[in-house]
Amino acid sequence: MTDLSTRDWLLSAAPTTRRQARLGALYQGWLTFRSNRLAMLGLIILVLLALMAILAPYLAPYSPTAQNLADRLQPPSARHWLGTDALGRDILSRIIWGSRVTLFIVGTVALISPIMGLLIGTIAGFAGGWVDQVLMRITDIFLAFPKLILALALVAALGPGIVNAVLALAITGWPPYARLARAETLAVRNADYIAAARLQGAGPFRLLVGHVWPMCISSMIVRVALDMAGIILSAAGLGFLGLGAQPPLAEWGAMISDGRTYILDHWWVAAMPGLAIFIVSLAFNFLGDGLRDVLDPKGGAE
Repeated sequence: MTDLSTRDWLLSAAPTTRRQARLGALYQGWLTFRSNRLAMLGLIILVLLALMAILAPYLAPYSPTAQNLADRLQPPSARHWLGTDALGRDILSRIIWGSRVTLFIVGTVALISPIMGLLIGTIAGFAGGWVDQVLMRITDIFLAFPKLILALALVAALGPGIVNAVLALAITGWPPYARLARAETLAVRNADYIAAARLQGAGPFRLLVGHVWPMCISSMIVRVALDMAGIILSAAGLGFLGLGAQPPLAEWGAMISDGRTYILDHWWVAAMPGLAIFIVSLAFNFLGDGLRDVLDPKGGAE
């Protein structure tokens, strides 16, 4: 088929097969997403971030941990594009290697928290009764504490380190997803297709997995994309306080903490990793806004 006929086939108002309908829906979503220029900008930035993390050994001009006191606190120059820190380490190299830490934290937390929230929220909404009351009161307890304060308490109890920081952020991040999944479940649990599946012999687990969870996925994806910036800032906050990634591992929040002493005279030490956090957080917000337009048209319109 030519490009024009392929486009017409995908945009057909009367698809003849299930495959054509699914591909057409994906293509429609891509067109909607592509029309949002800020969302495309966010996607491009995040793709570049992923490539930077993957190719860090080849892109970084210097070792992220090698110290050279003769070059300490050098301003941005042709030799060190973003300057050096108090130990003479190249800031650009540390930012490039720190992107791996950022993606690890964001990816892990974004995988664990929504899954926990989806399980707890759908079980509470579908079961109802005392199960719903118990699970939602536990959720309320977690929501009663500021997220970062609770994460700090957990990391202090578990010990500093990137793995413990990820666990703390994941454990404290699931309640909003649970609330969202419960609301979606309450909206569909009495639907006709649920009753029809139950009459055909489908058990509670099959109903949850096959019928309830798919209805929650779209809103969960949008919420995760919009929460990415908050996850990055929380991880940077833990690193800033010395409870996240430990030296000599390059981490953007810890780099800002190292540069706060020199912020007046050597601004680039703290400003450059702060700028990296700002750009990536903004990119995730742009991406989340674009995904909301695709997956949640009503929310995007509002």
